[in-house]
Amino acid sequence: MRRPQRPVSSPHAPSAPTGPGNLPTELNRFVGRENELVRLAQLLEESRLVTVVGVGGVGKTRCAARVAGLLEKRYCDGVRMAELSALHDPGLLEHALVDALGLSGHTGRPPRAALVEHLAPRRLLLVIDGFEQLADACAALVRDLLRRAPGLRVLAAGRLPLEVAGEVVFPLAPMSDADAMLLFAERAAAVRPGFRPTDDDRAATLELCRRLDGIPLALELAAGRLRALSTVQLLQRLDDRFRLLTGSHRSAPARHQTLRTAIGWSHELCAPEQRLLWARLSVFAGQFDLEAVEYICGGPGLPAESMLDVLSGLLTQSVLQREDSAHGTRYRMLDTVREYGAEWLAATDDAERLRRRHRDWYLGLATWCELDWFGPRQAEVAARAESELPNLRQALECSLETPGEAHLAQHLAGTLWFLWVCCGRLSEGRHWLDHVLEEDTPYDSSRLKALWVLGYAAVLQGDPVGAVSALQECREAAERTGDSVALAYAVHRLGSLALVTGDLGRARELLDEASDRYRDLGELNSNVLMARVELAAAVGFDGDPDGAAALCEEIRAECEDHGERWARSYALYVLAFTAARRGRTERARELLGQSLTISRAFHDVLGSVLALELLALVTVVEGDAAEAAVLQGAADRIWPSVGLPLFGSAHFGLSRVRCERLARRELGDARYESGLREGGRLDADAAVARALGDGPAARREARAPRSGTLPAPGEPLRPAPSRASGGSGPERR
Repeated sequence: MRRPQRPVSSPHAPSAPTGPGNLPTELNRFVGRENELVRLAQLLEESRLVTVVGVGGVGKTRCAARVAGLLEKRYCDGVRMAELSALHDPGLLEHALVDALGLSGHTGRPPRAALVEHLAPRRLLLVIDGFEQLADACAALVRDLLRRAPGLRVLAAGRLPLEVAGEVVFPLAPMSDADAMLLFAERAAAVRPGFRPTDDDRAATLELCRRLDGIPLALELAAGRLRALSTVQLLQRLDDRFRLLTGSHRSAPARHQTLRTAIGWSHELCAPEQRLLWARLSVFAGQFDLEAVEYICGGPGLPAESMLDVLSGLLTQSVLQREDSAHGTRYRMLDTVREYGAEWLAATDDAERLRRRHRDWYLGLATWCELDWFGPRQAEVAARAESELPNLRQALECSLETPGEAHLAQHLAGTLWFLWVCCGRLSEGRHWLDHVLEEDTPYDSSRLKALWVLGYAAVLQGDPVGAVSALQECREAAERTGDSVALAYAVHRLGSLALVTGDLGRARELLDEASDRYRDLGELNSNVLMARVELAAAVGFDGDPDGAAALCEEIRAECEDHGERWARSYALYVLAFTAARRGRTERARELLGQSLTISRAFHDVLGSVLALELLALVTVVEGDAAEAAVLQGAADRIWPSVGLPLFGSAHFGLSRVRCERLARRELGDARYESGLREGGRLDADAAVARALGDGPAARREARAPRSGTLPAPGEPLRPAPSRASGGSGPERR
């Protein structure tokens, strides 16, 4: 049985503060909520779990975010915020926290294990917002993380407590009359520049704030009407709407009635077509753009040519929020506003049609992104897919929940391979692929695609059993049904599995076969080029660096012709390996820098860590064993989040083995271990920045050429002389 949470008003709670004490002075500069913010900050100093609770729209998220931002310097490992309101599947909760903590989605281990391993040694503040629909799962996860990570503190914001032992509940009350008037005046001035309550309407403003119970969302909605109405007119109309809209909700708590009335009043003031669009927009999760609105929400009562004007009206009413991003203007609804619209949509009996149109749009978007991935717009595609992830998840859920449409979920999960594999979301991709393939569907192209993508994910996660199972099933079904495209991909990924498990002869045979099949089909995309990169890696690992380099030069030229960057980063890695094997360490460093730059841009942690490992070996051969140990320590921290140490590959792991042998010999065990610990304190971004020489801890001095070479397996290790060992190698300038 859970222990009851400890509310702030508990007799055991610390007394209310008389001043901010040693808390950040910036707290005193907020307009309104100063006392609440100071108290909340103090509670975080005293308790490991604080939950801010209150009615929707009361400002829980803003208060939590403000306090967390101001206290960030007190946590040596920083503050991370997890926004959970768009999640409905408890199975994605741990993945969302993995994202919030900046961990890779590649790990083959359960996400909870990755979370615990990451958090256990750290002092960090985790802010969790919008967890109500996943309260039980969230409570269980938070309880486990707090138990196993002693330096973790959690600040949660929601409409109910988590009910975890030791929780301190901080009820966030509506604003005082004075603070509410300040907020209303601030928001009103944004609508009507220069607005200031006069003596004539000051009493009306005060009464308006009281009638809205000081709820920030209600105040902002009301302030938005000042474009057309005076404060007195606002109060008069609000009074009418209270009487009209509260009658059917007498069973709800008073403040819930007030907020609902405020939103309902804003709804009533909208034109009929604005109300209809409001309802239809509730099918979106997270951000959305005008093109999606026109396709999904257009139809009877909302012709496409009028959509922009109606949308603009909702922006004016403060029902929608505009957000400008790198890929254009986007829109968002507050959760409370969306929920109100969803109730109206359900009442129209049009919800199922809108859900399907939403699913169809995002299925089409994913298809477009996959096609556009092979070209110069890769970075744009990655950013777009990332921003649309809440809607893509919703589209997957819709297909799984609709009888007879699981094959569409399989197609969508497979089509998003580039998001799962190339953009650091492999763990979530594995979750969806496993889930959609549980459905009993025919072996059509959708199922077969999901199977080979699942096999690919399992290869990268160091799960050879899962990989063989999925890929053999795909291969046999493709041969049986005559699906030559799926067969080529299955053969390719079986070759990838042979490569990482060290069967180089089998890898070369399968990757050669896959390349021939792709050529016969006329197939050319990033996956096809990766088959050739993997073939080059097998050739290089098999003792032929010249042959591997020749293959990679061809691949690099083709990537440049098509504007492809992701596969190019791996070709650069193999070229760096061959350059280093031939003693050209300066060239290897240059190529690895280019590879790392691309991998960092795509959040491709696998590409980054492979390059870091090889760069550490190049660095020790150049004579800087101390820096090599730091880079190796950084790579060691990243590897578990990718999928087992070195995803089970002896050949890809040789760089690490050789680097350790050389660096230990140069530094001795104590200094080497110290360097590892220093590198282990760097997160992935900081490690890559250091390796590239653009981070605050980077070594910026120029490296003089050295004569060291990377040995082949079994050859003696011959690093260049270093200062660490007292050698006479050239000094850095």
